[in-house]
Amino acid sequence: VQLQASGGGLVQAGGSLRLSCAASRRTVSNYGMGWFRQAAGKEREFVSAISRSGGNTLYADSVKGRFTISRDNTKNMVYLQMHSLKPEDTATYYCAADQASKWDSVSRRGFDYWGQGTQVTVSS
Repeated sequence: VQLQASGGGLVQAGGSLRLSCAASRRTVSNYGMGWFRQAAGKEREFVSAISRSGGNTLYADSVKGRFTISRDNTKNMVYLQMHSLKPEDTATYYCAADQASKWDSVSRRGFDYWGQGTQVTVSS
């Protein structure tokens, strides 16, 4: 599967962005999906994940209540809606796919495929 993330940009603190991840070559319903981010000088960190069914989700504590992950298997798309953005959310965001994921399982580990990143910058 190939993944293409988009939707990043520059936004003021308190603003919103929606990231999109388009999958190609394989149908996205075959994969558990996730979003990760990496800030400058820091390690990549887990942000959110969603099961193949879309029925189960997982969030990092730092984004819980502000970010929402979703997927549209009919369109081969995964989304990350981000609200109440903070300067500390500034990072390059990556979508990822887990080929071993079961239909309703969700995990923050075990991702096999990664897209290129999309930059999110939140100004204070």
